[in-house]
Amino acid sequence: MSGRAVSMSDSSVGAPSRPRTAAGHDRGDAGNPRPLFDRGFLAADKTTRAVLADLVADLSRAGLTPDDLSNAELVLAEVLNNIAEHAYSKAPGPVELRVELQRAGLGCTISDQGRSLPAGVVPDPELPLIAPPDHLPEGGFGWHIIRCLTTDLRYAKDGDWNRLSLRIPWAD
Repeated sequence: MSGRAVSMSDSSVGAPSRPRTAAGHDRGDAGNPRPLFDRGFLAADKTTRAVLADLVADLSRAGLTPDDLSNAELVLAEVLNNIAEHAYSKAPGPVELRVELQRAGLGCTISDQGRSLPAGVVPDPELPLIAPPDHLPEGGFGWHIIRCLTTDLRYAKDGDWNRLSLRIPWAD
């Protein structure tokens, strides 16, 4: 076990226990998600970096473990950078990021009004060719990273908005 700090607490005798983070925050459940971070911003390099820094600070204050923090930062950095680079390649545009503390992990919804995902589905590209091994390509790994570190990955077009939802499970 990675040492994720979770304590069990009962609010009344005989009640089912609920996991809490190291800081004692209730992890919530799928039926009652707890918003931990909810931010609207314009997708641009500096703004995206600042939002990610604020998110990591809030997740750290909530008591997430280093592994959970790293996974969340990596996944959401990939998603937000994809939005800035591809959905809004010509000019910055609005993004909404919502992260909820759930029993099974972090529930995330990312919305933007940029270009839709190709074919209206979450990409599942081939891994880039690495030959020779010491010449790694600069890109092409983002969606693989996102798919490996998340569950419940869904994309939908909702009027003018693209909505990507995903869960980042707690690290073991």
